[in-house]
Amino acid sequence: MDTALNADLLSDLCQAAGLPLPQREQIRVWSMSGVERLTFPNGTTTVFKYATEPFTREDQALRLATRHGLPVPEVIASTVTGGWLGMLLEDLGPTFRDADDRDGVAAAVVLHRADSAAELPILDEEALRALPNRALRHLHGLQEAGRWQNTTAIGEALTRIADAAEQRAGGTRIAPYGWVHSEFHPTSIHIGERGRHLLDFARAFTGPGLLDLASWYGTVDEPEPARVRTLIESYVDAGGHPDALAERGGLQAEAWALGWHRIWAVEWFMEQAICWINDPDTDPAYVKVVHRHLDDAERLLEA
Repeated sequence: MDTALNADLLSDLCQAAGLPLPQREQIRVWSMSGVERLTFPNGTTTVFKYATEPFTREDQALRLATRHGLPVPEVIASTVTGGWLGMLLEDLGPTFRDADDRDGVAAAVVLHRADSAAELPILDEEALRALPNRALRHLHGLQEAGRWQNTTAIGEALTRIADAAEQRAGGTRIAPYGWVHSEFHPTSIHIGERGRHLLDFARAFTGPGLLDLASWYGTVDEPEPARVRTLIESYVDAGGHPDALAERGGLQAEAWALGWHRIWAVEWFMEQAICWINDPDTDPAYVKVVHRHLDDAERLLEA
């Protein structure tokens, strides 16, 4: 992000909140977002988070989450300048420890119990079924731009999954259905002196909550259906909806969730490649990840 734009964004936020300019401490920076801790002259602190498209609506999602009683940091002020979202967020302080599976289960139960928010994007059965074809359109766009050559196998895999999607997308609205965090990992849970809070709502949507449980262990390693089955059972034991264990699309819940989460991730990676990142130098890494996820998805969804 341009340094001057970053400074303007922070200045606008402080002016909107009636605050003086603070000292800044960088916490973490990615290519499309960053987080800093701000310390003001009176010693109070806030968190400054900034992000570009497609993450520029997180302030809206966090405010919705607050209204629905979810434990998230308060949005003190937000603004969009030059295509970048800036937010001043409540500083939750240091974390006491990393989140474990019990924390993930407890947080998922709270999240999925919240009333659905009509303002969120919707991933219902029709939208889920359309994901493989959306990915195919991204692939065709990349190929027409002279990129992602020699990726016939990706197109063939997506076509097979699209053909199977009519059946495999069945059961999308079986509970839990409603709030989906979508980036539900241990790093998305803050455990501090005031308890457990959920972070990173930039891509929250309304859809099947099992996708959160499928995402908990990440996508770097091979999917482990038995491990996710145990997580779902723990979720039900902790008060999650008992239908979380129900078969859907002709598959066990854990296979359905892991398979569709891989497809959701594939479509997202390909959209990034053509729209948001749009950097041919990143293509080899993206192609490799997409190949791996599609292999997993075909096996899990029995496509």
